[in-house]
Amino acid sequence: MRRSKLVWAAAASSAAWMMLAAGCALMPMDDSQDGGTFTIAMVPDTQNYVDFTHQKAHGFAIDASELYIQQMEWIAANAISEGGEIAFLASVGDTWQHPSESIDPEHEAMGIGRIDNPFFGKHFDPTDQVRAVEVPKAIEGYEIIAAAGIPFGVPPGNHDYDAMYNVDTHPPNLAKPPEKLQMVTEDIGLLHVGGLDNFLSAFGEDSPFFADESWYVSAFKGGTSSAQIFEAGGYSFLHLALEMQAGDQVLEWARGVIAKHPGMPTILSTHDYLSPRGKRLAGGFLDFTLVDEANHNTPQQLFDKLISTSDQIFLVLCGHYHGQAFIQEENTEGHAVYTMLADYQDRGQVGVDAGQPLGGFMGGPVGLGDGWLRLLHFDTESNPPRISVETYSTYYQQKSSEMPEYVDRYRDHEQPNMTDEQFLEAEEFEVVLEDFRERFGMPGDE
Repeated sequence: MRRSKLVWAAAASSAAWMMLAAGCALMPMDDSQDGGTFTIAMVPDTQNYVDFTHQKAHGFAIDASELYIQQMEWIAANAISEGGEIAFLASVGDTWQHPSESIDPEHEAMGIGRIDNPFFGKHFDPTDQVRAVEVPKAIEGYEIIAAAGIPFGVPPGNHDYDAMYNVDTHPPNLAKPPEKLQMVTEDIGLLHVGGLDNFLSAFGEDSPFFADESWYVSAFKGGTSSAQIFEAGGYSFLHLALEMQAGDQVLEWARGVIAKHPGMPTILSTHDYLSPRGKRLAGGFLDFTLVDEANHNTPQQLFDKLISTSDQIFLVLCGHYHGQAFIQEENTEGHAVYTMLADYQDRGQVGVDAGQPLGGFMGGPVGLGDGWLRLLHFDTESNPPRISVETYSTYYQQKSSEMPEYVDRYRDHEQPNMTDEQFLEAEEFEVVLEDFRERFGMPGDE
């Protein structure tokens, strides 16, 4: 694959990493092959950048939103329209941080109630700052993407709902000694979400982003889930952005969209799907099926009901869980499905360097993201086609393999069970799409 034309501020490293994952068709990256390429920018959870408490006006050491805008400007500068290779932006949700309502009217009408939970402090308390500060800043970032002519899809994560609250049917165990508490529903209670009016105000199908765009091809309930098409590498790709723990009605809509675009290679982005250990987790304090089973599915049910039975879906992208993971598995037709997790929201070295006191997860830096995102470099003309995956910081202007401090800064709180080498290999690797031609034909085939 020829070297990407992306505008790197630092010289490209010659290091190539091989992911040591059983059953995964991965190889060291190779720049020696010639052929057309394009890139998908996978943007992990941006909530901590736009969080109103992470700005100078609220006493924070920096305006974290500047990191978010910088990231979007870098992506735009490397768009195909600007002579770069970025053909599509795939968000994985949690675009902003706070709710605006204490409980959504729909679930309240169902008899579901909210209960205070001291374990979460005021983290999920509603605030008008989400509409005044966070949503407008999120829109500002995507206006930069739209101006560069990059198609994109945004699925809502749990923080993008109007309300996120502890339900009264599953209260926290306040009688248990704090040192014995575990991150299970029986100990810390059960969170639920509802309402997507804020999300639709930014990313609804009638928003300025999508209303007149031919590449925005379908929406569910006004855009709570959506579908886009982009052309690159000799193929037309279908992208589905599905709401978190999507229910059966959403999956039926998704199957209908796929049926209207037969034979089209399909990418699915959603928020909560894969853990940093490469597992689809059931249960936990954000299992929506325990509150509203009729309108939600677990990640495993999403795989069983839609992903494994829809042969056009070859790639799944997700966030939510802090860290990274990659798995390859087979669908019901025996074809490969590649699933990739990336979420860097706990990374707060930029704030530390600016003098922000510690106070984040487990007493560490306040999470921001440090400008890190995933770049998926496709080469569809090689045989077989392949994706070279890189992790890049638009703030540090370095790839993960180029930063000597990378492991020391980030591994212990994301992947403490990995060696230094394994942690780096999880960020920079190549996926060989062994059955892509069999499923989707040659580049340029009609």
